[in-house]
Order: sequence, then C-alpha cells, then structure tokens
Amino acid sequence: MSGFDLLLFDCDGVLVDSEIISAKVESSLLTEAGYPITVEEMNERFAGLTWRDILFTVEKEADIPFSATLLDKSEKLLDARLEREVKIIDGVKFALSRLTQPRGICSNSSSHRLEMMLTKVGLRDYFAPHIYSAKDLGADRAKPKPDIYLHGAEQFGVKPARTLVIEDSVHGIHAARAAGMRVVGFTGGSHTYPAHADRLTDAGAETVIARMADLPAVVAALAEWAGAI
Repeated sequence: MSGFDLLLFDCDGVLVDSEIISAKVESSLLTEAGYPITVEEMNERFAGLTWRDILFTVEKEADIPFSATLLDKSEKLLDARLEREVKIIDGVKFALSRLTQPRGICSNSSSHRLEMMLTKVGLRDYFAPHIYSAKDLGADRAKPKPDIYLHGAEQFGVKPARTLVIEDSVHGIHAARAAGMRVVGFTGGSHTYPAHADRLTDAGAETVIARMADLPAVVAALAEWAGAI
C-alpha cells in the first residue's frame, strides 16, 4: 500500500525561520566564552542540536569548561530575540492548505518556545494539539536520538514506516531515519549553506527541496514510490 498516514514536521528552520537567529546568539556566546565560531560554522555543525548538547560537544572538543549560567543566559537571550524577530518560512501556509494527511510537529525546542513562535507566525492552529517537544520526554532524548519522532507517531497510532518527516538538519534526519521514517530535506531557511542539500541527502533524505510550496507535489510523488527504508 502506497502513501503516508502521517506527516511530522521539524519546527526550527522548517516552519519558522529561527535557526539563523539561534546561530547568531549562540555563536556570539561561544566566542565570548573563548571558542571563536562564526554564524556559518554554527549552521553547518550544530543546526538541529539543543544548546545543551552544543555546549557538551564544544567542552569535549576544546576542553573549555562552561559555567552553568551559560545555559540559562542563552535561553533568555534567544527567547527575547525570537519573540521580536522570528518569521514564518515562505510557502508554509500554502503547503499546509494542500496537504491532507494528519500532521504534527516534533522539535528539540521547548514547549513554551514552540507555543510562542507558532502563535506569533499564525501556525499554532494548523498543528495543535499535536505539537511535541523532545525536552518534555527528558534531557537525554533530543535529536539526533529518534525518541521525539517515535513519540509523535505513537500519539497518532501510526507506524513509523507510514510516516514522512520534513527536516532541515543532519541531526534531525538522523533522528527520523533511526525512527524508521522516510524524510524530505528542506533548505529554504535563512541558515542554509552551500553544501546543505548534499549533507541532508548524505544523512538519509530521499529528496531535498528549497521551496516549501513544492512540498505537496513531493509528498504525492513519494507516496507513489514505496521505497525501502
């Protein structure tokens, strides 16, 4: 049987153009703390990871101990910036109006941040109540672990193999593939970089789009191809 019973969307960089804002805030904080890194490098290396996991990675790599206050400092700064600046990804409402499958959001962002961003850009009612945060599952269950995607499918009673994920990050695609789901990569956010599409394909995306308006046609085409996961 072809087709999909469920569509699961990442949020940051897929529905809202927030990854570029995160990269600016976090690259500045890391540089101030003794780990110089550009916004572009943040996008290539760390897009899709939680700030907590980014700090742990950098600590191991550079042997720079970060204070616990850096976690809270980033969250407060980023929430303030997002509330002022975050915008919807072009074409999202068009795509959602033409997709007929049940849908949900599976994100590494906190529930309160998801609520704020989705309400600000007018997308909350397109998904509620199926808006899920990996942080609500536990501190160690964020992407690239598959837990949040498995949780999303479970809420709908849908098998992972009947689920299609839309993701913009390598870490997110690894999570979806580990969950046994098929994936469309997306490179239409402001945080995209020259090798973005190739890296998403290498991570396991079956195809990559740069315009969200193209998603309905891509979903229909993939539904006709029951490719092995």
